[in-house]
Amino acid sequence: MDLAYVCEWERWPKSTHCPSVPLACAWSCRNLIAFTTDLRNDDQDLTRVIHILDTEHPWDVHSVSSEHSEAITCLEWDQSGSRLLSADADGQIKCWSMADHLANSWESHVGSLVEGDPIVALSWLHNGVKLALHVEKSGASSFGEKFSRVKFSPSLTLFGGKPMEGWIAVTVSGLVTVSLLKPSGQVLTSTESLCRLRGRVALADIAFTGGGNIVVATADGSSASPVQFYKVCVSVVSEKCRIDTEILPSLFMRCTTDLNRKDKFPAITHLKFLARDMSEQVLLCASSQTSSIVECWSLRKEGLPVNNVFQQISPVVGDKQPMILKWRILSATNDLDRVSAVALPKLPISLTNTDLKVASDTQFYPGLGLALAFHDGSVHIVHRLSLQSMAVFYNSAAPRSADEPAIKRPRASGPAVHFKAMQLSWTSLALVGIDNHGKLSMLRISPSMGHTLDVSLALRHLLFLLEYCMVTGYDWWDTLLHVQPAMVQSLVEKLHEEYTRQNAALQQVLSTRILAMKASLCKLSPCTVARVCDYHAKLFLVAVSSTLKSLLRPHFLNTPDKSPGDRLTEVCSKITDADIDKVMINLKTEEFVLDMNTLQALQQLLQWVGDFVLYLLASLPNQGSPLRPGHSFLRDGPSLGLLRELMVVIRIWGLLKPGCLPVYTATSDTQDSMSLLFRLLTKLWICCESPALGSQHPRHGSVPGPVARTPGSHRLGPQCPARVLSERQPCACPRAPDGTSPGGVPSCQTPATRKAAWCQLVPGARASPVGSTSPRSPPHRPR
Repeated sequence: MDLAYVCEWERWPKSTHCPSVPLACAWSCRNLIAFTTDLRNDDQDLTRVIHILDTEHPWDVHSVSSEHSEAITCLEWDQSGSRLLSADADGQIKCWSMADHLANSWESHVGSLVEGDPIVALSWLHNGVKLALHVEKSGASSFGEKFSRVKFSPSLTLFGGKPMEGWIAVTVSGLVTVSLLKPSGQVLTSTESLCRLRGRVALADIAFTGGGNIVVATADGSSASPVQFYKVCVSVVSEKCRIDTEILPSLFMRCTTDLNRKDKFPAITHLKFLARDMSEQVLLCASSQTSSIVECWSLRKEGLPVNNVFQQISPVVGDKQPMILKWRILSATNDLDRVSAVALPKLPISLTNTDLKVASDTQFYPGLGLALAFHDGSVHIVHRLSLQSMAVFYNSAAPRSADEPAIKRPRASGPAVHFKAMQLSWTSLALVGIDNHGKLSMLRISPSMGHTLDVSLALRHLLFLLEYCMVTGYDWWDTLLHVQPAMVQSLVEKLHEEYTRQNAALQQVLSTRILAMKASLCKLSPCTVARVCDYHAKLFLVAVSSTLKSLLRPHFLNTPDKSPGDRLTEVCSKITDADIDKVMINLKTEEFVLDMNTLQALQQLLQWVGDFVLYLLASLPNQGSPLRPGHSFLRDGPSLGLLRELMVVIRIWGLLKPGCLPVYTATSDTQDSMSLLFRLLTKLWICCESPALGSQHPRHGSVPGPVARTPGSHRLGPQCPARVLSERQPCACPRAPDGTSPGGVPSCQTPATRKAAWCQLVPGARASPVGSTSPRSPPHRPR
């Protein structure tokens, strides 16, 4: 575990710090960190400001004026990482959402209020989505075997089983408040007491059960008092939110029952469930002014012994022993230095003994440890069940040996810099902490946790976590912290190999994610940095294609036939003719008719597609240089096929409105630039798709040779698209017995006559001169 970076504020006087103000910190699945500070002066109170930081660009911190009347006590992200809950010491809760999907623009339109009652615990309602990681199956080919969906009920459902959104909070006075967000935008709020005898709640945490119930743990702050647990059920009755509570078994910390430690740790300072979706394990920390002790407890079913008298009276009791729920301690630490903050892992690794043994056998350590921060400035990663130390980080100037046990040490002179709030990333490979001087520190947690792993096993673990991020949609920045430049090529190849093993439907869902992931990986190595531009261009090409195809509408609604975009893909993949007009006549004309204003508004996107095709074809002479942007496109058959489809769409829309066509500088007045580009692109696409044609150039695999003869270069192949620049080939289109093409139009017609024939089929289309691509003048050169 080492330090990645530190973000410091401006130099504030020591008098501006408020040590009594608790700090809040939350880490989203998009790797956005929301946190507060304890800085306060006469002009500005930063305890009421929310700071948003992107972990990849930590130098750009965006501060949101929350308009909370008191200090912020809780921050909580939702499962998508796009909405944030904030609560303060006055009982006000606000829901923040991104404006226009921008991380530096936030707005709050809904919220709730428990006036004058500070919030001590806050959580979103569970949406019923839970994944399980099967580490032992990391070598399986299917993602469904590695990551399986766990049966888990949402906290509340709408009609049809859709989970209802909302949040739950616990106040200092022992109230639980639930707010539900209806699809109409209305907020239903209800407040209920956790039990009949309300008492002070200094600490609380919230967890969820698989049956859709909510479990709340509370403590009044004294180790001599029991830790109470309550089951909360939420429902909607007559358009009103209803809350039902039930008392569950409680527990006393074991340190209070030990006569030697009875009064040594008078206060409970931390109370946390080990996981939000696992209410059977809880972590407790009791502290004094100088030391702390941590205990881990588990809720189990145990048999209740029954007296023989009752067994004789009731035979049913004798046959089946009654079962009760009871808390049992799993592990406890020795005396530690005073704990200042606790961070729990979010990686969904099960906590059963079998799963933990599998994780230990496979040497997969991420997600097995939790973080403890101490007042001496050190941070320890301990096993989440056994509480044994796994890794140590020292923030002080005088580092200690990593083998030194985490026992109570003499306090140094003066207050040490220590973390007051911490959060682990969603893959447990990074840790963020906010210290008592307002600084934010990012720590890298090694996946090996100090153990010696060979390179192949380390690559396998990183690949497994990248696949998990790709399946869930979580950001993978924290995983990239541990990727070495020498690993990039292997990770990209293995990631692509695992992606191609999935079914076609899953590949379509993950197509953009894997491109973005490859681009992020290639940035880490100087040998692969040239590919980053290509991956970003592919992402933009997919976005443009999806946008343009979404504008196509079927002529008849509610038809079971394929969508216009799917039909376009099917036709372009089957018809390999290099003549764009022969491809057009096989499409349904009614599906491409759009409003003229819409077509004109799309001109810049269409221009980008046309310029990009021209750039790729002009790059053929330099295809042997992998450092040139666009190099991978010349070998990517699916991307070239996607460009062919867009060229056909542009050609059709150009017949409807010539002003939307891309503008080129033609070398001849009679040259049809769109037709020529499509012809070259088609031949390049055929060379990439056909192994027989691609084998003609063993030096470059399935990519044709260069456009022009240069010293030391090989000859142009007979199928090379560059030959079209210097010669005209006779019509080679397939003919029917009657001399027509499959679309019914004579195959040997000139481009002008074929275009005129197609215009007669399209309502509102009009033919333009063959040699011009746009009526604009003067034309400009492509960007």
